[in-house]
Amino acid sequence: MSATPSAPALRRRLPLLLLAAPGVIVLLAFQYFPLLGNVIAFKHYLPFVGIWDSEWVGWENFAVIVSGDPRFLTALTNTLIITLVQVVVVFPIPIALAIALTSLANERIKRVVQSVLYLPHFLSWVIVVGIFQQFLGGSGMINNFLRAHGQDPFQIIGNPDLFIPLLTSQLIWKDAGWATILFLAVLSQIDPQLYEASVVDGASRIRQLWHITLPALRSVAILLLILRLGDALSVGFEQIILQQPAVGLEASEVLDTYVYNNGIVGGNWSQAAAVGLVKGVVSVLLVLGANKVAHMFGEDGLYRS
Repeated sequence: MSATPSAPALRRRLPLLLLAAPGVIVLLAFQYFPLLGNVIAFKHYLPFVGIWDSEWVGWENFAVIVSGDPRFLTALTNTLIITLVQVVVVFPIPIALAIALTSLANERIKRVVQSVLYLPHFLSWVIVVGIFQQFLGGSGMINNFLRAHGQDPFQIIGNPDLFIPLLTSQLIWKDAGWATILFLAVLSQIDPQLYEASVVDGASRIRQLWHITLPALRSVAILLLILRLGDALSVGFEQIILQQPAVGLEASEVLDTYVYNNGIVGGNWSQAAAVGLVKGVVSVLLVLGANKVAHMFGEDGLYRS
């Protein structure tokens, strides 16, 4: 039997195809078609000359990666450190929040807590950074309170040594609550009889968590972790660029801001494109590698093997 859809089948699916068409067009126009511009990574690109007429230089622009340019190494080191902190510290928090929310018996309190946790996700990074500055800045609410009571103020905003903890706390406050949605959906599908049977068998709350709740969350957690690894080398351009002037490049430069500062601001378009291209390739390899590891542990990952 032919796998090609028949004319009647295509007519039946036409409304769905038309409904999906605008999204597909936008995806192609703004996500896939611009990938052709990566060719400038292999050229000495000059905006007034154009992409196709710029001089071809081969792998010359990738020398900044191979030769170990100090600014690039600083950006790479900061990116890896921030990624590690976010995976180890930030990633488990939505799981813990979902479990805590599920344990709340009062539905009204649960809805209020969920709304409070979800709200920061809808604020832009400009507003989030501004809120933290109003509270923790040199002239912020907390420091003004300390001065009014004869205490020495402390410096958090603009302190390079505390920049990564500041980024982490901002990310937790903004997105941890929103990230609980998927885990709450999974927890709602667990058969209550499993918990009832475990209580009859004398299982404690810790035993129930370990043998029922966490195994139910494992597949989703692994899937989200794989997706997070694919975005591992992108650690919040907007969040960081807004606070970069206060702490300096040494503490805050990451790969995305390096591409921006070196390419758009500095005019080294081709070199920045080369770094961005390598970053994208590495991200794809991380996703494929993590997915392979998931298959080794019996999980589906992004797709079945």
